Amino acid sequence: MVGARQHELELVDLKIKKLLSEVKDFCSDIRTPRGLSNENHSAPPDVTTYTSEHSIQVERPQGSTTSRTAPKYGNAELMETGDGVPVSSRVSAKIQQLVNTLKRPKRPPLREFFVDDFEELLEVQQPDPNQPKPEGAQMLAMRGEQLGVVTNWPPSLEAALQRWGTISPKAPCLTTMDTNGKPLYILTYGKLWTRSMKVAYNILHKLGTKQEPMVRPGDRVALVFPNNDPAASMVAFYGCLLAEVVPVPIEVPLTRKDAGSQQIGFLLGSCGVTVALTSDACHKGLPKSPTGEIPQFKGWPKLLWFVTESKHLSKPPRDWFPHIKDANNDTAYIEYKTCKDGSVLGVTVTRVALLTHCQALTQACGYTEAETIVNVLDFKKDVGLWHGILTSVMNMMHVISIPYSLMKVNPLSWIQKVCQYKAKVACVKSRDMHWALVAHRDQRDINLSSLRMLIVADGANPWSISSCDAFLNVFQSKGLRQEVICPCASSPEALTVAIRRPTDDSNQPPGRGVLSMHGLTYGVIRVDSEEKLSVLTVQDVGLVMPGAIMCSVRPDGLPQLCRTDEVGELCVCAVATGTSYYGLSGMTKNTFEVFPVTSSGAPVSEYPFVRTGLLGFIGPGGLVFVVGKMDGLMVVSGRRHNADDIVATALAVEPMKFVYRGRIAVFSVTVLHDERIVIVAEQRPDSTEEDSFQWMSRVLQAIDSIHQVGVYCLALVPANTLPKTPLGGIHLSETKQLFLEGALHPCNVLMCPHTCVTNLPKPRQKQPEIGPASVMVGNLVSGKRIAQASGRDLGQIEDNDQARKFLFLSEVLQWRAQTTPDHVLYTLLNCRGTIANSLTCVQLHKRAEKIAVMLMERGHLQDGDHVALVYPPGIDLIAAFYGCLYAGCVPITVRPPHPQNIATTLPTVKMIVEVSRSACLMTTQLICKLLRSREAAAAVDVRAWPPILDTDDLPKKRPAQIYKPSNPDTLAYLDFSVSTTGMLAGVKMSHAATSAFCRSIKLQCELYPSREVAICLDPYCGLGFVLWCLCSVYSGHQSILIPPAELETNPALWLLAVSQYKVRDTFCSYSVMELCTKGLGSQTESLKARGLDLSRVRTCVVVAEERPRIALTQSFSKLFKDLGLHPRAVSTSFGCRVNLAICLQGTSGPDPTTVYVDMRALRHDRVRLVERGSPHSLPLMESGKILPGVRIIIANPETKGPLGDSHLGEIWVHSAHNASGYFTIYGDESLQSDHFNSRLSFGDTQTVWARTGYLGFLRRTELTDANGERHDALYVVGALDEAMELRGMRYHPIDIETSVIRAHKSVTEWNQSTRLGLQLAAELSDPSVSGAHSAVFTWTNLLVVVVELDGSEQEALDLVPLVTNVVLEEHYLVVGVVVVVDVGVIPINSRGEKQRMHLRDGFLADQLDPIYVAYNM
Repeated sequence: MVGARQHELELVDLKIKKLLSEVKDFCSDIRTPRGLSNENHSAPPDVTTYTSEHSIQVERPQGSTTSRTAPKYGNAELMETGDGVPVSSRVSAKIQQLVNTLKRPKRPPLREFFVDDFEELLEVQQPDPNQPKPEGAQMLAMRGEQLGVVTNWPPSLEAALQRWGTISPKAPCLTTMDTNGKPLYILTYGKLWTRSMKVAYNILHKLGTKQEPMVRPGDRVALVFPNNDPAASMVAFYGCLLAEVVPVPIEVPLTRKDAGSQQIGFLLGSCGVTVALTSDACHKGLPKSPTGEIPQFKGWPKLLWFVTESKHLSKPPRDWFPHIKDANNDTAYIEYKTCKDGSVLGVTVTRVALLTHCQALTQACGYTEAETIVNVLDFKKDVGLWHGILTSVMNMMHVISIPYSLMKVNPLSWIQKVCQYKAKVACVKSRDMHWALVAHRDQRDINLSSLRMLIVADGANPWSISSCDAFLNVFQSKGLRQEVICPCASSPEALTVAIRRPTDDSNQPPGRGVLSMHGLTYGVIRVDSEEKLSVLTVQDVGLVMPGAIMCSVRPDGLPQLCRTDEVGELCVCAVATGTSYYGLSGMTKNTFEVFPVTSSGAPVSEYPFVRTGLLGFIGPGGLVFVVGKMDGLMVVSGRRHNADDIVATALAVEPMKFVYRGRIAVFSVTVLHDERIVIVAEQRPDSTEEDSFQWMSRVLQAIDSIHQVGVYCLALVPANTLPKTPLGGIHLSETKQLFLEGALHPCNVLMCPHTCVTNLPKPRQKQPEIGPASVMVGNLVSGKRIAQASGRDLGQIEDNDQARKFLFLSEVLQWRAQTTPDHVLYTLLNCRGTIANSLTCVQLHKRAEKIAVMLMERGHLQDGDHVALVYPPGIDLIAAFYGCLYAGCVPITVRPPHPQNIATTLPTVKMIVEVSRSACLMTTQLICKLLRSREAAAAVDVRAWPPILDTDDLPKKRPAQIYKPSNPDTLAYLDFSVSTTGMLAGVKMSHAATSAFCRSIKLQCELYPSREVAICLDPYCGLGFVLWCLCSVYSGHQSILIPPAELETNPALWLLAVSQYKVRDTFCSYSVMELCTKGLGSQTESLKARGLDLSRVRTCVVVAEERPRIALTQSFSKLFKDLGLHPRAVSTSFGCRVNLAICLQGTSGPDPTTVYVDMRALRHDRVRLVERGSPHSLPLMESGKILPGVRIIIANPETKGPLGDSHLGEIWVHSAHNASGYFTIYGDESLQSDHFNSRLSFGDTQTVWARTGYLGFLRRTELTDANGERHDALYVVGALDEAMELRGMRYHPIDIETSVIRAHKSVTEWNQSTRLGLQLAAELSDPSVSGAHSAVFTWTNLLVVVVELDGSEQEALDLVPLVTNVVLEEHYLVVGVVVVVDVGVIPINSRGEKQRMHLRDGFLADQLDPIYVAYNM
């Protein structure tokens, strides 16, 4: 054997060597391709393997542990053939693949499982052939003017402070205002100098001990000062500079959960901050614990809070003096920056960059000593810090600081201060100009002629131009000159990028460009005319800064220089920029160390450039134009849109007053592999819903016509509910986070997925099915095994089954009453777990005889008459059933009406009684009164009841004779049930089928008189009824009956009974299992203490007519594992109307298997197995073993042809216990013949099958059955009637519902008390989705999703985008309507299955009383 294998390998080796030599010859003949000289040893990409970015580490199988590293020649790796011959990779990629294949066991490549192969499915956006492309020449880097060094410029900023503090101590440095606009405090240069020294001394010498100071030079400290206290902040900042520690100015954390505060905490932690400097007032205002300590804010490091007011500080000794050096490359300060995703980075600025920046600003703005400047901006960062705290000190200027709190009260305050102080310069944002315009009411005493420079800090924002123009328009008459308005562009990384210079020449108009919006979306500059709506008018932000070089590079990929008519990211090379993101070397390299290259690949400069994060271009005359920010960039279907442009369009829509100007957020969310635009705005409190929808639809139209892009979601929220930044703007990333979490609580939502989502897969075109010609001899269909399977053959099973002698169950009971009269067949437990009642064989026989007499004498019934049995679950029901058989009547079991809910439960009883044509109704005395009560009369016509017999009062005599049917094929009983599609269907069970059914279960579960079986099921239909009433009589085992309703008062009842009676086999419903999972989840320890032991349980079967709820069965198994439950014991059964039990996990035979199938293939009715955890995988559990005597085949529901085992089809069943037909479905008799007597259209056309109406598939497993054959497993996927045909594919509601439930925490969690008065089984919902509730159906061709909201009504609208997103992402479907309803609206049947068709009818008849209905556009 080994020798033969060796010989085979040698042959393979020979073949490979031959192949190798041929390929080498072939390769030597090929000319080297152009551009690759022979010296270039780098190997071309190996197309046979997967690229490195997707490489997946695979554990090698045992045995290949010894690995040699292949030697390298040049850059080409040497590979080896099977016998170690080295081969150059340029030649042998294909051969190497062949060799590897021979070496490796055959398995599908991992990539197939783990890399989402959506590309082949989704529509790829085709590039527009007419899209504009850049045509200009390559741009040249633009150099700013020389930075002229003025002789008296100080060598460092601290030196400047020392100079002014000692020679002009009385000169005012900073004036702060109170909320009334009165000067609160004037900080002079002398005070700034002495106080900063005091702070520096205390930081270095008074924190920690002399040996172990807490702060050393170079350490970082946080500056936490409120926006209305710039003086204290300025003193602390300069104190840090003098002490050579690094200040990190941040916002005051007002609460422990401030927007963005957590991220700032992460920044402080990464900077190693342990000390926070703050003011007295701020310290008092911080939240404190009962002991007076400041709590640690979420995500923050532990801090020592140090108050910097002079009265709290020690005076430095006379001989102590700060060490003032020339500016060097040490870090001066760290400015925080919030990214698009909400994370906070720290930009480090060195001392030399700080000084050079101040010099450049001084030169560009023409600052001179003692000028007055009004500052409205945040002094902790950006333009406010650079002009109002740093450059001002270098030039001994006087800053008038206007706090945000004053601007809120009086938006004109900054203009009034310009007039009052005859200020030369003002630093504002465009919103401050806008507010001033709104508040301006012909103020007479305004004169702005003193202004030589009005710095617009957000001049880079494309819509600042409208504020500038409007402001100039109004205030030109008040002395404002056009050339005074100086927009600037800045970024945390590059500091000031460009600024418009103040000129005295009023004839030189500022630069502006009117650009085509369409061109900009492709990154191309095309000048357009102002008449059009779809243009963007931008103003220049002046020239490049002194001493800097600027260029623009392509925003993605290699930093290649743009063409002159192309928009790119502006990059700056200068001393005056940030140098790094603190502690993040990788991100620093990508941002601060960029080397732009020309088209030929040559670097532009030997010095690195810094990315500014601004998108723009350098126009004529070296003017810089900014058209957007990288952070605001949204790439939708390959086109670039800027969030600010979209905001501008939304704000321009009439009525302008509908939303607040500054309170609008635009961002994109990724849904289905593309960005989707979301707009969130705060609406004014007085607007009506009608106004909202008008405004929203106008916004959608405007954005569509101007930007040619669809808005995915537009949400309006109540005023003042969006998260704010400290200076009142909207915190964008927090807003986005709230949207994605479903915590935004909008009051109006409009979603437009139909128009936006253009990359859905193409609708499926159905292929014609294979015809009979392709069925070959034997069991193959188009190359696959025909999907058919069967249980054990009843004829071949030798067992000593005495009951087989009898054709009828009534005979079996009589035989048992004679042979084992005192053997207990039934034990009924009450809610306390004690025996409420029991029946021996003879007791049941005698009771049945009396009931038979009663039917004949009091009911005057003939044999064959139908009798409705309306009993609670118990012994009476069983006795009444056999009484009917003894009298020759046909029993129908009916669930009794619920006393607390007669109005909804009694009509169903009445309907079954009428449809089944019952001649008489048998029940208990209690229910008898209920049926005739006043409440009943209000619900139904009580006079129309057939005669009602009360079995609590039975005659004492025996019947003359017990009825024996003439033929086993006559009717034994009717089984009525409401299917999942809401149809009330009764099926006919013959005596032969009933006996065959009992025998099949007896064999599968190995039931004998010595066995005990615990049953916690509803006994009214299907397998539940058969197990409760029939099996014990046939097999002789004892049934311990536990009515499910008793679990409401005692959830542990069922499991305690199983443990107490040492039961090996038990049956329950999903509702019972869920009740135990939820009700006992936290009690496993106490149950263990009470002696609960489940270790004897062999089989715990869930009786169901649906796809197994794998999540519930698994959580049940895990939960009760500690109590001894074997995980393999839990399984499910499967039955339906045509055959009440097709599969049932027996005692022998392999454990139930679980497979993972590709959900996308399933939509095409194909079955493709994948690995667990792979994308789009759906776990399916086998529905138990096929019962003895049952044959199954999978057929195409349309063509009725047999299918292969890789196809999803309808499950057809052939068995002796098939039902013999529907009793009636309201006269729809044509259905019946098809359902119960179908034949295949080709193949085996003789066998008569019953159609289950369920889709599923068969899989041959590796396991062996009891009879030694390989085991065939049946997997049920869902009901054919409920499957939805959408986009040519088949979807199963449960899959979409499972996704919906994961979307939001408020899609209901169910509990026992949810629905008063419904039976327990009807109370509980679909537990495979962890007890949450939603239902889907189609209407016309729209998908409708109904979700029950378990939360406040303000959360209702949060669900709409989340539900739409998740269904798009996971199922490639657009939701047409989202209906949010109260808990308990979705109807369910007695087995806990959703009645989706009833729900659909309620929706169409407008009876759901929804909280909100969203129609997606």
